[in-house]
Amino acid sequence: MSSRPAHAIDAASTVLVTGGAGFIGSHLIEALVPRVERIVVLDNLTTGTRSNVDAEWAEGRVELIEGSTTDKELVDRLVGEADLCFHLASAVGVQLVVSNPLDSLLSNTRGTDNVMSAAARHGTRLLFTSTSEVYGKNSSGALDEDSDRVLGSPFKARWVYETSKAFGECLAHSLHRENGAPNTVVRLFNTVGPRQTGRYGMVVPTLVRQALEGQPLTVYGDGSQTRCFAHVYDTVRGILSLIDPPESIGSVFNIGASTEIPIVELARRVIDHTESDSEIRFVPYGEAYDVGFEELGRRKPDTTAIRELTGWEAELTVDDAIRDVVAFERARPGGPAVAA
Repeated sequence: MSSRPAHAIDAASTVLVTGGAGFIGSHLIEALVPRVERIVVLDNLTTGTRSNVDAEWAEGRVELIEGSTTDKELVDRLVGEADLCFHLASAVGVQLVVSNPLDSLLSNTRGTDNVMSAAARHGTRLLFTSTSEVYGKNSSGALDEDSDRVLGSPFKARWVYETSKAFGECLAHSLHRENGAPNTVVRLFNTVGPRQTGRYGMVVPTLVRQALEGQPLTVYGDGSQTRCFAHVYDTVRGILSLIDPPESIGSVFNIGASTEIPIVELARRVIDHTESDSEIRFVPYGEAYDVGFEELGRRKPDTTAIRELTGWEAELTVDDAIRDVVAFERARPGGPAVAA
């Protein structure tokens, strides 16, 4: 008799990925294609693109349904047909959230409620992608899963995203505790890589595109704020590692790299990798964002929990990610010209 958990990936016939046409979702699907019979993508294409799931590797095994997680009946049907559900759909990106706080809050919370409640009703295994933003203004060092949340003012639009994701975490935990729902939560720390768009303030693709076009690289504030950037390939590998172990159910796990880099140094490395003559331009936050933005000095994950359970560790560096983003942008149809 097999010891494989009932919800193991390789035992699944249908996997639902909400937000699967987006940056992380499309890489997750690429990793799932060789392992499952059928993948259904639910995406409203607000931040994702159809081309991300129309790639040759899909070979007809990926079905894209253009729709929203706020459509309760549609969500219930799709979740009910799935063996596994990866819930990635979300309004994302500082620029988007700060500019559209109401829509971001309502679409994230309502969509997450629909997906998680349907999964609990149908007994569908679910993994919810949360964010390091749930720690709020806590920048005291390497943050583990039990580190305190330091909440910013609810009148600052930046914290709309954090609030909606924290709601999702609380809902996932409550449904597991009270109804036995097989839920796992992952908190992602600054995932970067090819297919990520700079449209909504994502720093690496924005800097790469500026460098390739010979424009000044925009760094907000004085650039001393640090982040830990995880390559999307590592992030996807971490997400998938948490499906099979039954110990992951009902728990939350950080996924991210441990090497911190100041944003100004990130800009310098982008210039080096693109061989660009661009300069760095420092821009005050007040000129870059609408009222309601707050910056954080530091955000670093403690990934002991996932490492001890699955053996996962980040293997790729921020330089690997920059190189892959540069290659993607240069190859993209209509992308930036190669800088001289």
